[in-house]
Order: sequence, then C-alpha cells, then structure tokens
Amino acid sequence: MALRHAVLAALLDGEYSGYQLAKAFDVGVANFWHALPQQLYAELAKLEREGLVSGRQIVQETRPNKRLFRVTDAGLAELERFAADAPRPSFMRDDLVVKVQAVDGVADPAPVIEQLLERARVAEAKTELFIGLLGRLRGPLDEAEFLARGERVGPYLTCLGGIGFERAYLEWCHRVVALLRAREEARRG
Repeated sequence: MALRHAVLAALLDGEYSGYQLAKAFDVGVANFWHALPQQLYAELAKLEREGLVSGRQIVQETRPNKRLFRVTDAGLAELERFAADAPRPSFMRDDLVVKVQAVDGVADPAPVIEQLLERARVAEAKTELFIGLLGRLRGPLDEAEFLARGERVGPYLTCLGGIGFERAYLEWCHRVVALLRAREEARRG
C-alpha cells in the first residue's frame, strides 16, 4: 500500500484541508498508517496533479486561505483497483523489539525495561483513544446495530484492529518486563 491509498481512503469521509487530513491521520488512521504532515501535503498535491482528488480554494478573511480536497471519480476507481489487488504481507519494523532481541548483550536491562513500560503506557493510552473514537463513530447505535446499518464501517473496523494490536502490544510489553525482571533478580540472587 502506498500513502496515496491511505489518503484516498481517509478522504472518503468528506472534504478535508491538509491540516484536517493530518488530524484525521493522527487519530483515525494512525492505527494502521503513519505519515508526517509534510508527506500528506506532498501527496495531496501529487494526487491532485493525477486527477485522483480535486481541490478548491476557500478564502478566509481572518486566517490564511485554505484548500479543501475530495476524492474524484478517478480516485474512487483507484481505490477500487487497490481493493481488488492482493495485499502484500505485513511486517514489523520496531526499534524496541530490536532492543529486546539484543537485551542479552547489554550489562543492564533497566533502560530496556523502562522503555517497555513507557511503550505499554502509550499502548494503553492509544487503546483508550481508539475506544473513544469507536463511540464517536457509532453515535447512538450499539456496536451490532452500527456494524449492520452504519453508513461507513471501514474506519470502525480498522479502529477495532488498532485496539487489538495495541492490547496485544501492551500484553507483550508487560510479559517481557516481568521476564526480564525475574531474570535480573535470579542473576543478582
């Protein structure tokens, strides 16, 4: 998947400025795709040149003008093509996992343990954020009703995946911390 597809998918929710898109990525897309605001602005310009999104200028009196972008029919066709393509296998690139892999080669595992605890705190906070997002997406409907009748379930489903990922990461962090602490105690004792 390229950033273009994540941007096109995010724009299915409506017309966004680059700033609003960056905020949407921070909350709703962050569980499966990371992009810096500069990357999003560059991608929007590229997508507009290719005719996959269209932009319109909004003149604002007290603030700088802004451009709002929406998906075009060509952009929808690109998403259709992308959805039909076989997915690439996913992979993880995580420096903390590399540190855990290398923990046997360090004299003091305390910094790695502290980083695991911090990552666990982040995973817990992200889980709570995603749970709140689910509530906002669903509105007054319960989950079963929303999934059966909701207008756009894709963001909800990806958020469920994000919650599952964060909870699994949280559990892994706590397990590794407990194991490293037990090994350290045994070494000292």
